[in-house]
Amino acid sequence: MTGEQMSQDTTDEFESITALHDAYEELNQVSEELDHIGEQEVERAVEAYNQAHRILDRYADDATGTGDFGSYVQFRGQYSTFVEGLPEWLPRRDVFEDSLDIVDKRRLNEGDFTRARERLDGVADLVELLENRDEAKEEYHEARLDAIDRIEEIEEEIVEVERTLELGEADLDAPIERLREPIEQYNKGVREAFREYRSETSAREFLEFIERTKQFPLVPLPRPPEELLEYVRNSPDGIESVPTLLEYAEYSHSKLVHYADDADALKRKIATQRTYLDRLEAEPLTLAWPPEAARTVRWRVDELRRVVGRFASESTIAALREVQRLTREEAEFERLRNAAIAVHELDERTREQLASGEIKRELEQLRTEKETLQERLDALPES
Repeated sequence: MTGEQMSQDTTDEFESITALHDAYEELNQVSEELDHIGEQEVERAVEAYNQAHRILDRYADDATGTGDFGSYVQFRGQYSTFVEGLPEWLPRRDVFEDSLDIVDKRRLNEGDFTRARERLDGVADLVELLENRDEAKEEYHEARLDAIDRIEEIEEEIVEVERTLELGEADLDAPIERLREPIEQYNKGVREAFREYRSETSAREFLEFIERTKQFPLVPLPRPPEELLEYVRNSPDGIESVPTLLEYAEYSHSKLVHYADDADALKRKIATQRTYLDRLEAEPLTLAWPPEAARTVRWRVDELRRVVGRFASESTIAALREVQRLTREEAEFERLRNAAIAVHELDERTREQLASGEIKRELEQLRTEKETLQERLDALPES
């Protein structure tokens, strides 16, 4: 097989390359037709065609029949001057001359103008040729942009496929329960402890605790709004728990005055912050599964221990310590982590594709498409 044949086969194989190739070929074909006649000459002929129509349209009503004789004189003079002034080299100049002959009469009617316009149709193919050129240029421009977009898509796809191949190398028989069990135990414990702490602690103490977690950037609990924090600090009603305050905020004013020190303030400060308080949950305190990298988990666990130690049980803290211990065995942690990610992300179909080599072939195909498309873009003119 020749290099040219291989190039053509590659072009046919990928839609992105075919689209770029076809758009360029179309533009090239139109350009060759224009070059054969002369692009500037064609543009000048089309310009004359449009100007001729403008003159005919302008005087068609007034210069015919019993219309304005002055308009007739103006038309005759303007149209003859226009045609006679066209350069001798102009393509289809005879068409304009024939059009002038049709209206070179002492008395004109609508039919004369119609026939003059029809004679100008002899330039219509040049008009169409310019339109085809403009359309081909636009399509080629769009095809280049599409090709650039496709290269970016391919790069993203390559990253995904390479990651899948890396996951395929993971030890799927590794004892990932060594990681999963302490993480699950910790997550379950911290959720229960946080709910209990939120329900049984005063809103003042609870929100002060949340505010202090700003010292720990790896524990992203959303900080309370300053107005809410100031309210629970200063109001006697701040000794109530968050769930109780939210319940009170739903009471009617006449009922609330029997429970709250300042019913109006409670309604105003708590009801407006319901969304924040309702969404304040333990998820920012939990560990992801599959876990993040060993060092990231180790740093995060160090901060979590200082935060959740205020309210979590000893068994929950013990599970967190076990996770921290595992992160110190970094190589083993990463082996188990990679296995956990593979088990989590690779379904049976993907595993079969990995085993058969289909994923590897897909990567090779993507790289070939990217390389070929980039070479094609570099080889072709920008416009």
